Amino acid sequence: MTQPDPQTGSEPANSGGDFHVFDTTLRDGAQMEGLRYSVADKLAVAELLDELGVDYIEGGWPGAIPSDTEFFARAAEELNFKHAKLVAFGMTRRAGSSADADPGFQALLDSRAPVLCLVAKSDMRHVEQALKTTPEENLAMIADSVRTGREHDRQVFIDCEHFFDGFRHDPEYATLVVRTALEAGAEAVVLCDTNGGSIPSDITAVVTSLRTRLEAVLPRERVRLGMHAQNDTGCAVANTLAAVQAGVMHVQGTANGYGERPGNANLFSVIANLETKLGRKVLPDGGLEQLTRISHAIAEIANMIPDEHAPYTGHAAFAHKAGIHASAIKADPALYNHVDPAVVGNDMRILVTEMAGRASVELKGRELGIDLSGDKDVLDRITKRVKELESKGWSFEAADASFELLVRDEVEGGLPRPFKLDTYRVIVDHDPSAVTVAEATVRLDVDGERVIATAQGNGPVNALDAALRSALAARHPRLAELTLSDFKVRILAGSKGTDAVTRVLVSMSDGEAEWTTVGVAPNLIEASWNALADGLAYGLNRRKPSKS
Repeated sequence: MTQPDPQTGSEPANSGGDFHVFDTTLRDGAQMEGLRYSVADKLAVAELLDELGVDYIEGGWPGAIPSDTEFFARAAEELNFKHAKLVAFGMTRRAGSSADADPGFQALLDSRAPVLCLVAKSDMRHVEQALKTTPEENLAMIADSVRTGREHDRQVFIDCEHFFDGFRHDPEYATLVVRTALEAGAEAVVLCDTNGGSIPSDITAVVTSLRTRLEAVLPRERVRLGMHAQNDTGCAVANTLAAVQAGVMHVQGTANGYGERPGNANLFSVIANLETKLGRKVLPDGGLEQLTRISHAIAEIANMIPDEHAPYTGHAAFAHKAGIHASAIKADPALYNHVDPAVVGNDMRILVTEMAGRASVELKGRELGIDLSGDKDVLDRITKRVKELESKGWSFEAADASFELLVRDEVEGGLPRPFKLDTYRVIVDHDPSAVTVAEATVRLDVDGERVIATAQGNGPVNALDAALRSALAARHPRLAELTLSDFKVRILAGSKGTDAVTRVLVSMSDGEAEWTTVGVAPNLIEASWNALADGLAYGLNRRKPSKS
């Protein structure tokens, strides 16, 4: 049900019709540089988008791209959507032909998709210079294609390419293109900011003027408009919301904003803003709280690193670093969170850095299940240690496990350490055949017994890791479950050349959780050892959840 705009208190334009959320991740989003989906990937993404609850999923261009043709063939047999309708994208029929006789249009029908989205020219310059046809023939191409699609029991959307540029150049002709498509039976006409050059005030002015022109000649309920925004000005989401507030009832975008050049409107940001800011419920019950999970799942399928700073769905979207923020959040999280993170399936995080005050440390401790509120002296000591270590290059905001080890050292006397280091030695040999081998020997105190182990690796840190695991394996079989998932090295600012102070971040996983530890030292091997040893100690002390 459409709700009043909370900013105006009035019913939005065209409030009598259904609002459409149209995803084009698999078509327009697939044009992103460096992104390539297999057919299996596209099927998996489509299932996730349907699970989210979008209304339409544009699968690609059958007949023009062989893998898209295969996708639609497999989708017809393998996909069973609960919410969405599958959309085939293509062009209106060619000039001087008919839709029934056009091979490209026939390929759309052969795809068995219940919905067609047809791109059409709405800028007079593109009609004459790109299509090389007359304005009248362009209108005939649109009308014939829409009617033919309807005659074959398809819903039809028209994407008006370069609409905003075309409207500014020749508003009468651009309006006539939209009117022609609507009168022929288009479900909606989508206004495309194809080169992404508009800003919100442009969108508001054009959509408002267009609606006024159309409503003078068509019934108000038939003036169904949509918005497709590219992000070249960084305004794609804002432009989409401006269009909605000006009366459009159909929004297009892509998962995580994927797309050509700077991308498309991030559909997840659009959805979250529509629901939480404009009061429009556009997803089924329970859909909005799946937003973060599905955003990250699609990123994994696309083999893209999830954007940590993405609005609503990013890992840092509700992360707070400044001490003054934490003080307010301690009183009421709503003072610094614009929405409850749980609404979109995300979490609030407190980052502990040299900016942290006691409130940040206390809240971070609470996040880790450690109550620091009852002992001011302990809280002061931890805060002082954090600030001192951060000033020397440690980074606790990136290494929660190291922070937890620090806190437990102060509160509980520390987690049980599975070993105590006596000495280690690392040798790197480079022979005349250009083969490099690293060998590490560690001497440890393990439960009061001296243990010595030697191992080789493809580098000094890998060799140290192998030697340490060899020394501990008999007493700690859980080590086999702990894997090194990431290793980052950074030369700290102000350090000079090969004599620099080094920070190492080590991420580990046991298959159910991942944690990161940090080490800082003038020597790369020492910094690596500190992070590695803490990571293994943390992992061996972590209680895995029961599988019962």
